[in-house]
Amino acid sequence: MDKRHNILSMILYHKQAEVEVVLSRAALSWKEIKSKKHDSDISSSIDTAVSQLVQVSEVVSVQKTEEGHLPASRGKSSAKQPNQLFTHAFTVSYVQRASKHQWRCSDAVFLCPDQSVCEQWISAIENQLTLLTNRPKRLLVYINPIGGKKQGKWIYDQKVAPLFCKAGISTDVMVTEWANHARDHLIKDANLDQYDGLVCVGGDGMFSEIVHGLVIRTQNDNKVDMDDSEKDLVPTALRIGIIPAGSTDCICFSTVGTNDPVTSALHIIVGDSQPMDVCSVHHNNSFLRFSVSLLGYGFYGDVLSDSERKRWLGPARYDLSGVKMFLNHNYYEGTVSFLPAEDDMSSPRDKLQCRSGCHVCRHMSGRQKRQHKISVMAGQ
Repeated sequence: MDKRHNILSMILYHKQAEVEVVLSRAALSWKEIKSKKHDSDISSSIDTAVSQLVQVSEVVSVQKTEEGHLPASRGKSSAKQPNQLFTHAFTVSYVQRASKHQWRCSDAVFLCPDQSVCEQWISAIENQLTLLTNRPKRLLVYINPIGGKKQGKWIYDQKVAPLFCKAGISTDVMVTEWANHARDHLIKDANLDQYDGLVCVGGDGMFSEIVHGLVIRTQNDNKVDMDDSEKDLVPTALRIGIIPAGSTDCICFSTVGTNDPVTSALHIIVGDSQPMDVCSVHHNNSFLRFSVSLLGYGFYGDVLSDSERKRWLGPARYDLSGVKMFLNHNYYEGTVSFLPAEDDMSSPRDKLQCRSGCHVCRHMSGRQKRQHKISVMAGQ
């Protein structure tokens, strides 16, 4: 690490060990200081120093550690332990990656020699966090209490709300009471100017509600005629966070890679985003609905199609439909057509919509356009 870019560097204590803690604009790191042990027979260097690095962008919060929460002394040595000499400490909460795309919030407690040093570290880390402008500070949360296994409110209260509180995010929470309650509230009543984003606690249906409410509200505020299919829709300024509490949580799986509420909450806290395509559907010059572009084909599509006819079974319908489709042993054949990018600079995050002329299509004349096809055969 280039020391010229270090903001703070100091010897502190962590887990009863002396560590060198370094804060730069990009990361917070700490490493146990190597020590040497001399013996009459053996002179060896203890080269088992543990080092850790956390990106500043993945620091959830930093706060002063109360005296009652200081780590306890260990060992029977009569010598004073570090936490007896260093009675001030601060705690850094940060993202730690677990298995299967899951994230967890971990804490690292650092003991300081005096209060001024402790406050210096807290101030320096907080200053770096304020530079992360993509992080939300205030959120509007919608909870579907009857989706999936009807645990939406419990999931939010027990797993998500404490993390939002730790990260200093203020929230306004609304528990929906009927179908399309969230959509109607967004269209007519919500004061969206005071929020940095929306959060839906529920399944794919709840996400659809909020997408419709937010996009319709945005078009209404900008006086866009949604019945005119030729009109360009105004992009929404707010992002939507998803806390999975539904039956299958397909949207959450597609964007985060898992349906773990803690992981989703941490992604929201650090300001992660994943662009998604949304299109409008019209019939006879009349707007019908919006559609999020998630493509399912073959076995997956058959399971979803069959399960829709068994909604009365609740979440169990997916297991039943999955077994049924598997036993049918269907084969699927399809053709995928696409236009290849001419360079490596194209990105789904370039905010250019295809119908308005994206980087790929804009530079392909009618004669130059060529379709690349791949035939796919899959068996179940």
